[in-house]
Amino acid sequence: MRRPLSSTSWILLTTIVLMLALMPLDPHLSKWAQDLPEAVVDFNKAITDFGTFGWMIYASAFLLLVALIAKRAAQQETVRQRARTVRRLSAYFLLTIGTASVLVHGLKFLIGRARPELMEEYGAYSLTPFTGERLFESFPSGHSTAAGALFGAFAMLMPQFRPLFFVFAMTIGMSRVIVGAHYPSDVAAGLLLGLWTAVMIAFLFARQGWHFRWGANGWPVPNSAHAASRQEPQAEQ
Repeated sequence: MRRPLSSTSWILLTTIVLMLALMPLDPHLSKWAQDLPEAVVDFNKAITDFGTFGWMIYASAFLLLVALIAKRAAQQETVRQRARTVRRLSAYFLLTIGTASVLVHGLKFLIGRARPELMEEYGAYSLTPFTGERLFESFPSGHSTAAGALFGAFAMLMPQFRPLFFVFAMTIGMSRVIVGAHYPSDVAAGLLLGLWTAVMIAFLFARQGWHFRWGANGWPVPNSAHAASRQEPQAEQ
């Protein structure tokens, strides 16, 4: 019996360690990042909104709808199989990103951390729960959570490119600090929350046999990895 909560406990541990390490440095790192050269700040302003939930959810829902229509309309079995694959992939992204969005907005509402732009007035560690106001929704970072969920999902599907997806997610996360929207600890928590969500949804899909199967270490791996592993011994023969 595979237990996703215990299997992903290292993500929770990493989050706690990063929170303890970054929070004392939050005000200093935030001021330093915002004082970077103007060209660096402008570049990060240009890329930071790539980490929004809206376009990710709409794109995943659109692909899911197209796949459902194609599966019903297709006459050839190969086309139907491909449509089924696209449907499950888009469902994986939609559930991962949608779940991450619900979780992060719930945490923002419960915690109510003041954003860096209010640091002089409230300090870096002011908490005002249940306000529902944007200025008191700093922790965790929503953009970072979205990036962690998106690139975490890609990392689960294409493990050979995980370092590249890590760089992409970190780039979006760091941009939130540079544009003055979040503290570093907000970003770290958001990235890891998004990653945890991607892993948890992969566990659920593996249990149903949807695009994921159980690997030798008990973790979900994409079906393509299993297909490749079955083909390699045959090729050697």
